[in-house]
Amino acid sequence: MEIIKTDGLTKSYGKTVAVDNISIHVNKGEIYGFLGLNGAGKTTLIRTLLGMIKPDGGSVTLFGKELNSNFNQWNHIGYLVEAPYAYPNLSVYENLKVFYKLRQLTELTEIDSIIECLKLTKYRNTKANALSFGNQQRLGLAKALIHKPKLLILDEPINGLDPEGIVEVRELLIDLAKNGSTIFLSSHILGEISKLVNRIAIIHEGKLIKELTTKELSSQISKKILVQTADNQKAIQILLNANYSASLTYTNEIEVTNKEVFEHSEVISKVLTENEFPPKQIYLFTEDLENYFLRTIKENKQ
Repeated sequence: MEIIKTDGLTKSYGKTVAVDNISIHVNKGEIYGFLGLNGAGKTTLIRTLLGMIKPDGGSVTLFGKELNSNFNQWNHIGYLVEAPYAYPNLSVYENLKVFYKLRQLTELTEIDSIIECLKLTKYRNTKANALSFGNQQRLGLAKALIHKPKLLILDEPINGLDPEGIVEVRELLIDLAKNGSTIFLSSHILGEISKLVNRIAIIHEGKLIKELTTKELSSQISKKILVQTADNQKAIQILLNANYSASLTYTNEIEVTNKEVFEHSEVISKVLTENEFPPKQIYLFTEDLENYFLRTIKENKQ
């Protein structure tokens, strides 16, 4: 079942096209990562999904229902957009009680449960304006999750969290998805996104330039064997004579790009050793999500 669907979504501010004819779909139980540089259009799209911004063109469908003035599924949606907002002079518990009432919940124990879940127990009676930014982020997540939404829309959800908090939120989101929740999130912490999502979309200058599954991403990530020897120039010639694709990198390492050796780098070691140039160092380099993201944007500009 499609939980989110946009069709030709477009939004401009004067001459600036913030969202340019974007069509995406997100299925039930997916964690969908939305990546882009600052100003790429991520937040504009998220605000449009939440009805905060009216698009100039195209449509949004949530839970199979078009997003318009008659849309009535808001209590199934939780969200955190940009900086977390809280009533500064109310405590953590009091802030959550306000949202408990707004969501028309009936079990006060839900407040205690979400406080414990987000590791806010020791700050239960602390005013929001006295919290660190990381704990304000936890409070924002608590408000988004208190009503156990079927769809969670998050803009930079791990911003300001310490490493322990990032792991806790990651595990929480994965657990929510396993139990049927759908999660749409944007983040600039690309390494963390790669540990979370089922599918990734890349937006650049308002346009969707790539959408792929994590399996497809794995096949597109650049890989190469990197080698160091006592004489890299002579070693390169040996590898070329053995029909391997070898060249020297700007870091003065030998780069071998034949796919068949990625899982069996020992064949490179054998060839070089038999020719009296044994490797001092040999390893498989795998491009991370951040480099893939930047490479994709660069290729799109060309």
